[in-house]
Amino acid sequence: MGHDHGHDHTHGANKKVLLISFLIITVYMIVEAIGGYLTNSLALLADAGHMLSDAISLGIALIAFKLGEKVASKSKTFGYKRFEILASVLNGVTLIAIALFIFYEAIGRFANPPEVATTGMLTISIIGLAVNVLAAWIMVRGADVEENLNMRGAYLHVISDMLGSVGAIIAALLIMFFGWGWADPLASVIVAILVLRSGYHVSKAAIHVLMEGTPENVDVNDVIQTIEEVNGIQSIHDLHVWTITSGLNALSCHAVVDDQLTIAESENVLRKIEHDLEHLGIMHVTIQLETEAHKHDNSILCKIKNEPSHHH
Repeated sequence: MGHDHGHDHTHGANKKVLLISFLIITVYMIVEAIGGYLTNSLALLADAGHMLSDAISLGIALIAFKLGEKVASKSKTFGYKRFEILASVLNGVTLIAIALFIFYEAIGRFANPPEVATTGMLTISIIGLAVNVLAAWIMVRGADVEENLNMRGAYLHVISDMLGSVGAIIAALLIMFFGWGWADPLASVIVAILVLRSGYHVSKAAIHVLMEGTPENVDVNDVIQTIEEVNGIQSIHDLHVWTITSGLNALSCHAVVDDQLTIAESENVLRKIEHDLEHLGIMHVTIQLETEAHKHDNSILCKIKNEPSHHH
């Protein structure tokens, strides 16, 4: 039980940190959007777009934590744990759309740079940088940004936001001192590239989970070796390893054991396997024990037959 307790603790911490970061970033995003509009700076608007995506991803992460706590029901036996992953896909797609819009806007501005109110732009982007540094610091100090996909996504957003603010600061200085009007659309394009990149990665990781892909942090060969090394296991087949939601990996397989084992002995074998797999990051284990006599093919991965067969 020790493990679950730890999970609950980080869960609560993550939620609190998310809420604080969400409020800070949302308020500032509104300031930056209005500032970008008034100063006519695309770099600020791009950064506000980036912050909007942040605010969305933080908001989604919050709702996901909330929904993830809802208990499993007969119609949803895993509860709402997958919501987080669906939300990540949505977030990724939103980011890609924002990036494309900024590229489109910037093209016109390169050809024909408009007047930008540089002092306002500089002030707002410096405050923006400070806000992001604050949010990132709160996250690193109080939450699990390593393991939780949701938290990591939110954290990476904030980090790339910082770069966006730095870009806007540099652009404002270049326009002030050298009159280089193109620095503003250039800064916005750099931010858009960052937005596009994080959108791509967030979507890719989330889609991998939805496709029941093997979790990034699990090596299937290790898993097979670990199970087969347990005393009493002759071989395994029909192996599946997947992610339910970030930080919750599951495994199911069939294992062939000696037909002389008592139920109590089989239990011990299972317990040992569960214990060993927990060290490999797999928390949810379902194993069907069978004897040699049970009809099965020897492929370790599952071969699902198309014609109905009593085996599956």
